[in-house]
Amino acid sequence: MSNSLESEQSHLRQAIELARKSFGLASPNPNVGAVLVDANGNIAGEGFHTYEGLKHAEILAIEQAGGKTRGATLYINLEPCSHQGRTGPCTDALISAGVKRVVACTADPNPAVSGRGFARLRQAGIQVASGILEEEARPLNDAFAKYIRYKLPLVTLKAGMTLDGKIAPPPEDLTGALPAGGPTGGWITSDEARAHVQQLRHQHDAILVGVGTVLADNPLLTDRSGLPRRRQLLRVIVDSHLRMPLDSRVAQTAANDVLVFCSFAEEKRKQQLRDHGIEVAQVAPAGPDGRPDLQAICRHLAEREITSVMIEGGALVNWTALASGVADKVFLYYAPRILAGTGSVPFAAGHGFRKMSEAAHLKSFRLHRFGEDFAVEGYLRDPYLD
Repeated sequence: MSNSLESEQSHLRQAIELARKSFGLASPNPNVGAVLVDANGNIAGEGFHTYEGLKHAEILAIEQAGGKTRGATLYINLEPCSHQGRTGPCTDALISAGVKRVVACTADPNPAVSGRGFARLRQAGIQVASGILEEEARPLNDAFAKYIRYKLPLVTLKAGMTLDGKIAPPPEDLTGALPAGGPTGGWITSDEARAHVQQLRHQHDAILVGVGTVLADNPLLTDRSGLPRRRQLLRVIVDSHLRMPLDSRVAQTAANDVLVFCSFAEEKRKQQLRDHGIEVAQVAPAGPDGRPDLQAICRHLAEREITSVMIEGGALVNWTALASGVADKVFLYYAPRILAGTGSVPFAAGHGFRKMSEAAHLKSFRLHRFGEDFAVEGYLRDPYLD
């Protein structure tokens, strides 16, 4: 590998790390980081995009660089925009600044504008290189890609389980709820894994569970990463008949960040929840079981500019997400334990997928290690592809 390529990859990785700082701050816009290197090879400016900050990453880098932009190279994880949105085209700003070269990891996933930014730069005589570290950069904007292409949020199924696929011991072993959430049978996964769950929550706009999880575990369902976010993590509860207790921790801490979807409910019960600061939305049931349609829920959330949802539900919600086709990704944590026995709660339980040929299949996946646990992150559907 040449020193030049090593240097370029190093600068792109800096841009990728800057883009990570956009998590929780940029949605519904993409996560973008930019590094501007002057003609002498020194970093002259950098920036990352936040929705409230308005200015795009490349504009922040240009402003920080001051008079060192002429002949400089911009390293960025996403193609610069060439269209008028809330701000002017970044391509025009790069041209005016005298930037000589742009190196980007990925093209814009929006089919309406993809490639136009690169074309505009080339027309102005700016050298453009793209596709470098694309596999590293793409996951940064999975949610943006799904949302901008399909007007739907990216849905990730998350669960912690034993090696034999159990997410909880038999119900009779559960005598109450832990103060911090979780079954009284004890946490399945390690402290390291559960800390990473908070990082995942921070990267999402909403978290979704079924009312069964609220009844069994009494969780908070909040983002406790300690990292800044533009809007609170939306806590979404699927609750057909509005059974969620008003003394649950979710209800007691509601502050315009709890949304309950029901399919059948009395107006009086709806008002009781609303009086606790909980929003209630009614959607048609998906089938004879009367449970709210997850596809309709996803459409509703997209209308609120929710670009990503993490499902942390029980066996039935997990199954419904798979069977309905709303799940795009999985992030499954495994502890080196085997629960065995009968009655333990499986990751997903429902009717269907009776043949191996019908099973949900991960098209690509990565492995992660958290203390003694490991996790599988994989795609059921690529948000960048049709």
